[in-house]
Amino acid sequence: MSLNIIVLAKQVPDTRNVGKDAMKEDGTINRAALPAIFNPEDLNALEQALRLKDANPGSTVTMLTMGLPRASEIIREAIYRGADRGVVLTDRALGGADTLATSYSLAQAVKKMEGYDIILGGRQAIDGDTAQVGPQIAEKLGIPQVTYAEEILDCKDGHVIVKRRLEHGVETVKAPLPCVVTVTGSADECRPRNAQRVCKFKYAASPTEKTALSEEAAKRADSRCPEIIQEWNAAFVEADPQQIGFPGSPTKVKAIENVVFTAKESRRLENNDEQIEELIKELIANHTIG
Repeated sequence: MSLNIIVLAKQVPDTRNVGKDAMKEDGTINRAALPAIFNPEDLNALEQALRLKDANPGSTVTMLTMGLPRASEIIREAIYRGADRGVVLTDRALGGADTLATSYSLAQAVKKMEGYDIILGGRQAIDGDTAQVGPQIAEKLGIPQVTYAEEILDCKDGHVIVKRRLEHGVETVKAPLPCVVTVTGSADECRPRNAQRVCKFKYAASPTEKTALSEEAAKRADSRCPEIIQEWNAAFVEADPQQIGFPGSPTKVKAIENVVFTAKESRRLENNDEQIEELIKELIANHTIG
């Protein structure tokens, strides 16, 4: 059977390069100070979506992301790997959203994509590590959810069979469609870009990106890749202004503190067992280890 698959993805700051300017005074991330990347676990989810597409001819994969207009970069990256199209949900009114407001906004966008069969996304984003958005979307849509998915084993007869990776082992579960599945980082890595798709879709651009192109380049984008990357705003998805952005976010950051670890003292050991043994005993005694 053919499937209408939605993949939730997020463009996140690269937390491997966090510096003193990574946070603003209001407690939000200073995204301009950090390089933006495709959230790693969302790539794992994309691979599971593409495998479903490969196994079910006629299926489509639609990417959905919320963020600044530049988030179209990850939509294009997903299209190079096998996705069919994407939507960037972008609006100043959506800024400063916590997980509750984010899940509401994304759920409103999903409702505009009628006829979906399965929604996939990463377990969590590296800029928040909450693992809340996927389950909250499922609750707002009133559909089942499967979390900590490591592999989608099968999808047939209106159900999906999923292997979950838990703390002390694995389990296999069956859920009816439509449903939300969040994928862990232990799932298979996403396939690389396809060279033919890069050549075919390199001119794909969002409406905002087209405004920065020359007239000739914009016409080329419209003729070769029309409306593959769309932009929706809060009004288009009929979002309640009181449930999005700052007004819809009950979670507030009270204070931010940069913690820098420095060595207070050092000790040089000779290459002998006695000194090493004494140091281990000392570390155990002051509860540094053990």
